[in-house]
Amino acid sequence: MILSVHLLLFFCCGLSLAQLQNDAPTELGCSQSCINQTEFAAMKERLEVVEQKLKDSEDQTADLRRQASSQVIFSAATGGNGPIGPFNTDITLIYRTVITNIGFGYNPYTGIFTAPFYGVYYFTFFYHAGGERPTILFLYKNNQAIAVSNDHATSYDGADNGGNAVFLQLQRGDQVYMRMQANTHVWGSDGHTTFSGLLVTLM
Repeated sequence: MILSVHLLLFFCCGLSLAQLQNDAPTELGCSQSCINQTEFAAMKERLEVVEQKLKDSEDQTADLRRQASSQVIFSAATGGNGPIGPFNTDITLIYRTVITNIGFGYNPYTGIFTAPFYGVYYFTFFYHAGGERPTILFLYKNNQAIAVSNDHATSYDGADNGGNAVFLQLQRGDQVYMRMQANTHVWGSDGHTTFSGLLVTLM
C-alpha cells in the first residue's frame, strides 16, 4: 500500500516537472511556475497524509492479528463420578475433562498448564468434596506453592466446597498446576472440581 503511494507521488512529480518544462509559455515568467510549484507542494502534502493513514491502518491490523494469535483461555474439570483420593503422597491433580483450551496451553494428560507467552495470567480453581475427610489443594507455579484452599474433616458436615484465584506474571515456558496433599480428597466429576486460567495481557 505504501509503495503504491510512493509510485503515485513519483508519477505526479514527473507530470508537474514536464508541465513546467514544456507547457508553460515563457512570457508568463515566474507566475505560472510558482502556481505549479504551489499545487505540487499541496499534492505532496496530501499524499503524505494518505501515506501516514495507510501506515496507521497497517499497524492497527498487525496489532489485531497479534492479539488474535495470542489468545489463551482454558478450563477443565477432573471428570469421573466419585472421590479422588485419599492417597498416601501428594499428587498433581489431573483435570481430564477439557471444557475449553484456546491456545492449547493446558495438557489434560499431565494436568499442567504451560505459558505460551510472557504476560500476566489469571487462574481459578474450585473443588467439591465430602466432609468426612479433609481437602487441601495448592496451586503451584513451577515448583513453588502460590495459593491454597482447604477444609477440615467434620462429623456434622456432609459436603465441602472451596476455591481460590490468583494473578501470576509468567515467563514463556513457566508451568502452573494443582497439587492435592496426601491423605486428602476431592469429588471427581465433569463440573464440580475445576481448574481454569486465561492470559490477561502480554508483557
